[in-house]
Amino acid sequence: MRNSLDMMRRERTLLVVLLLILFHHISATKQHLCPPSSCGYITHITYPFRLQADPENCGDERYELGCENNVTVLYLNSTQYHVQAINYHNYTVRVVDPALQHHNCSSLPLRSLSRSNFSDTYTYSTDPYQAGLDPDCNWEYLSFEHIVFLNCNHSVRENGKYVESGECVKWDSKGYAYAVGGDLKAEDLEVGCYMKLVAPTSFRTFNKHSYAAIHRALAYGFEISWINLACQNHCPHEFCYFNSSSQTLVCDPFAFYGGILEAILVWLTGKILSS
Repeated sequence: MRNSLDMMRRERTLLVVLLLILFHHISATKQHLCPPSSCGYITHITYPFRLQADPENCGDERYELGCENNVTVLYLNSTQYHVQAINYHNYTVRVVDPALQHHNCSSLPLRSLSRSNFSDTYTYSTDPYQAGLDPDCNWEYLSFEHIVFLNCNHSVRENGKYVESGECVKWDSKGYAYAVGGDLKAEDLEVGCYMKLVAPTSFRTFNKHSYAAIHRALAYGFEISWINLACQNHCPHEFCYFNSSSQTLVCDPFAFYGGILEAILVWLTGKILSS
């Protein structure tokens, strides 16, 4: 009697699991079948994105975009950014801070944003965007680089990375304002200089010795990706990476299970050493 009850429970559990999987598959399929939306010059908004006015079954709510005054808006870290382009081939979206104006060199982003604002580990419910196209968020695969604004209490003449912002940016009446294109290493931080703002750009070929070029790069915007969601959909139980040459996602089951085995070995080694 007990055996038959246990078997019935197992069958019910299995049935529930299968139904949940089927429901998830049907829901995901419906998300992909929605017709594209548009807002302003962003004319093809489709999965994983959705507009606020789209039917509930369309897109992923974590990738919901706004449409304000015919401008597509993305929300990142409680800040609005204007969408410039969506690339469904390499899973990136390019956005720009709305405070930046192309022909106003005094315009700057409203707040700092850098690699540190993106977590290293993908959290399904809270971190929809990544800073690059590598699932492990390695620095060499970042989809943007930084521009650093500094205020110094003296003139910096011997460091060629420091570009004067001239009359465009003045942090205070007594200081000297500079911008540095690219990441600022610890050895590049001059004594008496303090960081005021860090901003990203994905325009990598700009002249880093011209403030006008630096500002144009800022106004171009920066790219963020949804690579981990794409990998989760494409390679749910395997290691996944983006091949930039073929512009495709590649699944690697051996790397995935190799990583699990390595983690188990590390755990076992720790147990043996502590016993």
